[in-house]
Amino acid sequence: MLRVSVEGGGCSGFQYKFDMERAQAADDLVIKQDGAVVLIDQVSLGYLAGSEIDFVDDLIGASFKINNPQATSSCGCGTSFSL
Repeated sequence: MLRVSVEGGGCSGFQYKFDMERAQAADDLVIKQDGAVVLIDQVSLGYLAGSEIDFVDDLIGASFKINNPQATSSCGCGTSFSL
């Protein structure tokens, strides 16, 4: 399963973190779609509300991308943001 979380840090204040998990925590939000399972902890959920998670495979490499409507700004690499 893919765990998506938000941590303090990065060049814009908050940063997205992606991990692989074998088990979910009791209070995780579990999203299942097209065979994929995404876990989001309760603290990160508030920062990710309304967001879209996409997998992008382009010339500079493959990565997950988050389109977060709450973010007021983000860094050039797209892995950190501010509210």
